[in-house]
Amino acid sequence: MATAVVAGALGLLWDWLWSESFWLPQNVSWADLERPGLGSFPRARHVLSAFPLAAGIFSVRLLFERFIAKPCAIHLGIQESVPHQAQPNAILEKVYTSITKCPDGKRLEGLSKQLDWDVRKIQGWFRHRRNQDKPPTLTKFCESMWRFTFYLCIFCYGIRFLWSSPWFWDTRQCWHSYPYQPLTSGLYYYYIMELAFYWSLMFSQFIDIKRKDFLIMFVHHLATIGLITFSYINNMVRVGTLVMCLHDSSDFLLEAAKLANYAKYQRLCDTLFVVFSVIFVITRLGIYPFWVLNTTLFESWEIIGPYSSWWLFNGLLLILQVLHVVWSYLIAQIACKALVRGKVSKDDRSDVESSSEEEDVPAGNRKCPYDGSSSNGANQVNGHMRNNCWAEE
Repeated sequence: MATAVVAGALGLLWDWLWSESFWLPQNVSWADLERPGLGSFPRARHVLSAFPLAAGIFSVRLLFERFIAKPCAIHLGIQESVPHQAQPNAILEKVYTSITKCPDGKRLEGLSKQLDWDVRKIQGWFRHRRNQDKPPTLTKFCESMWRFTFYLCIFCYGIRFLWSSPWFWDTRQCWHSYPYQPLTSGLYYYYIMELAFYWSLMFSQFIDIKRKDFLIMFVHHLATIGLITFSYINNMVRVGTLVMCLHDSSDFLLEAAKLANYAKYQRLCDTLFVVFSVIFVITRLGIYPFWVLNTTLFESWEIIGPYSSWWLFNGLLLILQVLHVVWSYLIAQIACKALVRGKVSKDDRSDVESSSEEEDVPAGNRKCPYDGSSSNGANQVNGHMRNNCWAEE
């Protein structure tokens, strides 16, 4: 009896999850898409192939970082530095791991009395201990070089694919004959490769350099995966390719700027960041709303009309546009400061300052990167910038 109830509940859940009234326009059923002679259409089971592909991408990444990125970094003079080790001390270690990584004056005085140490000595211990947790520049360079390579390759593939696609030149083609739009091999590979890459980023977050915005980026990757998967199952893949290619157009420039920063080519870093900022603003605040949103909101309404998943899809794209506005504003601030000061400032979100940089600051003037007192609070730009600082991940 209990088994029958559970089976019935699962059946109702399955029917609700794949409700034709939600996923498909009026007078269209899943059976209509199964009719012979219409060609191959996106299927929910197709997205499962992204998981083994994500594992393959991650394996390629490990080989790439070991045999290509690391030699390039060493050739540019980036060495794997070993930070000065803090003197073992159980009391200070407990404070560091359980209470605070940067104690205030009152706590420092208390520790000084408890250990009979000078306050400056305790400050030095915490400084060295923080430096132990900071990833070496070599590791950050290898990670950024991998992302730069993938973003550049997938963007080139996307442009090449879309150049010969009719909906790239006439966005109304995204909706003609919808949802009876056959899935081509090129479109399938493009979609699944993007989906697999973001799944690989989702998994690799747990072994990559740990950053303060871990949760934010986890949610970002999850939302990206959800939007790609949703548009694929709903066969909105034509407009989906436009969205993906548009967002890929600036990502590789940001990673290139990071590479230049790690290699200490400051002028090249600043130039690349300004170029990235210009392209980001143009694509997110110009092309995206007047090209992509125009076709998803107005042209699709005219050709196929709204239905349940149409509202959800456009709602997600509009939320994305709101984020574009916020990110563009923060990026513009950073770019303007770079032009005025002649140098892009550094990021405190990832605790990336080298040991020498932190030690060279007089103790009385040093501001702990963990105290949360930056002027802009928790601002975060597209997973790359925070607190109006340069993203030196």
